[in-house]
Amino acid sequence: MSENIMEPSSEPANAAEESPAAVQQKQEQKPVTVKPERMMSIDALRGFDMFWIVGGQGLVVAFLLLFSASGELPAWLDYQFSHVDWVGFSAWDLIMPLFLFISGASIPFAMHLKEGETRDYKAFYVRLARRIALLWIFGMIAQGRLLTLDWTQFRFFSNTLQAIAVGYLIAVLAHLYLPTKGQIILFMDVLIIYWGLMMFVPVPGADGWALEPRLNLALWLDDTILGRFRDGTTYAWILPGLGFAGSVMLGVFSGMILRLKEAPMKRFAYLLGLGVACLVGGWLWSFHFPIIKHIWTSSMVLWAGGWSCLLLALFYLVIDIWKFQRWAYPFMIIGANAIAAYMAEHLIPFKQLALLIPGLACECPYAAFFASFIAFMLLWIPLWIMYRYKIFLRV
Repeated sequence: MSENIMEPSSEPANAAEESPAAVQQKQEQKPVTVKPERMMSIDALRGFDMFWIVGGQGLVVAFLLLFSASGELPAWLDYQFSHVDWVGFSAWDLIMPLFLFISGASIPFAMHLKEGETRDYKAFYVRLARRIALLWIFGMIAQGRLLTLDWTQFRFFSNTLQAIAVGYLIAVLAHLYLPTKGQIILFMDVLIIYWGLMMFVPVPGADGWALEPRLNLALWLDDTILGRFRDGTTYAWILPGLGFAGSVMLGVFSGMILRLKEAPMKRFAYLLGLGVACLVGGWLWSFHFPIIKHIWTSSMVLWAGGWSCLLLALFYLVIDIWKFQRWAYPFMIIGANAIAAYMAEHLIPFKQLALLIPGLACECPYAAFFASFIAFMLLWIPLWIMYRYKIFLRV
């Protein structure tokens, strides 16, 4: 999120008559334009994540099936391309946490003020409120049935964009008002508080605490507060907001590492260290508080955050340190308009449009692959045109 900060006004005519200290003080008090720094690895990783959401999964699976004699993926690979039913974690389960993580990684760049600059707090809060509202509305459009215009079908809190809105709000305010140590303490607090609530507060209808798919404190709270406006799945959203904040804050810490005035390889090493530490912490915690994405457990925050850190470290090494960048161009195009890509995927039936082409509706591996490829290109080409002409949908 870039800040909407005004350009400095021209110097007063009598500035030369004022003391240098007075002139400097006035200049420091003036809001100035802040252009956020860009880190190609963050943009590419955002596009990589979105690639899987907007058709990449179907395309890659269809491609792999071209080489399968049985017409099915091996069990271990099929597991990685599917969501785990409850306890556990697959590669496909990383997509949503990675999205939250990346939204946090950009915060230190967007919020940074250069020496002598001041923040226009009014403009900042206006943009923050606008961002949260738009993310919430887009989430309701994508999965909350808002476009049905039938309030009895609305699902008020049921989408990744709304999870980002909650996590982003907490993380950006923490980054604005707390020092680094305070942010780390808050991060630890939200995970520990969530663990304490889930593991020690009795669940109505159970003998005590419970972590079952249809019987746990997080789901009970959603049922109680959202009622008929819940999405009816085993995913919970209100109490896991603490976990959403943790995922975004881990992204913030990674972005802070990338902004350190250290040698690039040292930043890379710090990212690796943070990733490994999160993986070890999540694994150890999972023996008491299992890794469950549906309710965004604290162990899941650390486990997914660890893999996200390692992915960012890899992208940073290859793209920003080694300067191997051409391969990331297709992902950059998607990442530059991630919200537009996400909404288009949820609103436009690209696969059905591709199947209108004669010969692609038959049940054979090559037809399935070409249908998936064309469906993906129906989305990617407009994104490429938007990128080429510098058209970006920002919230």
